[in-house]
Amino acid sequence: MNDIKGASVVIVGGGVTGLSTGWWLAQSGVDVLVIEKGIIGWEASGRNGGGCTHSQSPLFLEEQRLWPIMDELLGYPTEFAPNRIRIASSEEQLTLYGRGIATSERQGFRCELLELKQLREIVPLTGDNMAGGYFYHFGGHANPHRTVQAYAWAMQDHGGRLIQQCAVTGFHTEGGRVTGVETERGLIGCDQLVIAAGPHTGRFSAMLGQEVPMASARAEMIVTEPLPLMAYGGVDGNGLYGRQTLRGNLAYGGGPHEWLEIPWEGAPDKPSTPLMGHIGRRLLEMLPKAAHARIIRSWAGVIENTPDGRPVIDRLSSQENVVVATMSSVGFGLSPASGRAIRDLVVDGACSFTDISSFRLARFAELEPNWRELQGWHGTS
Repeated sequence: MNDIKGASVVIVGGGVTGLSTGWWLAQSGVDVLVIEKGIIGWEASGRNGGGCTHSQSPLFLEEQRLWPIMDELLGYPTEFAPNRIRIASSEEQLTLYGRGIATSERQGFRCELLELKQLREIVPLTGDNMAGGYFYHFGGHANPHRTVQAYAWAMQDHGGRLIQQCAVTGFHTEGGRVTGVETERGLIGCDQLVIAAGPHTGRFSAMLGQEVPMASARAEMIVTEPLPLMAYGGVDGNGLYGRQTLRGNLAYGGGPHEWLEIPWEGAPDKPSTPLMGHIGRRLLEMLPKAAHARIIRSWAGVIENTPDGRPVIDRLSSQENVVVATMSSVGFGLSPASGRAIRDLVVDGACSFTDISSFRLARFAELEPNWRELQGWHGTS
């Protein structure tokens, strides 16, 4: 028997994108319900490096405006810390990073070139083997688990609802619109639907006549025992992303994806993989003075990737009251801005603060049916 009341807007997916959207909608006075098949943030939203610096995205300016004030807006801590340092292991890498900061500088954000001596003073765990780096006077990092919980609590404070451990199994449609979400606990009525279900977004959208193309992968992270706190915890480079936590642990990931076939029910196993050793080796190269630190745990989260690596935030042409959203593996840092953009699309019909036309689903209209195989993006569960 269904004991869940319907809502004006139902969001499928309790990851960081769905919860941010729920919070933005709830504080706008919208009756919103988020449905999560497991526990919120249990996939990639709670298992990532916590970076908040995405200068190539149309959402970048809003991302940078919002993160420094998110604790105040939400009323709960995210552990956001500003600024970021990127370490280059070679002159070639230093040059490559230098090219990448041009976009940020054009938007008014400052980057500072660090010679090796300066780098060692700011990042005492690095050694003499690096070429230098860049100090980003913007961006930063936050705690993924605390942030996911903060979104959920803040949404509920504004009247939004959250249902966990409730899998979605299908949809009820009528007249080109979704009128209900079928779940393990019965049919839940809705006026509008947002699908932000991570790796399952493609399958859910396909049920509604317009598939979001994506391939899923396991992304590994490692955590070391605590080390003395550095002045700046947001340090990356050498193909790694991550941060030093407030307890002093180094939490890092990065490297080739292990492509997965996602089962319809539940989630794929997420054991440690051989990638853990590669991550540890590259972390040692970047921060050699942390060589004595033991790896005390590792975890993997499942991320989804679109064919061109860019997000999708768009209405389905097949169902006029459905918005689909996937951030293509960079959802955490962009979540304050992506949630607002989705809120705008649901309530106002268009994003109010930036042009997100590059996120439209129509760009994949001519995509080859076997695109995953062509790109080598396929694997086994």
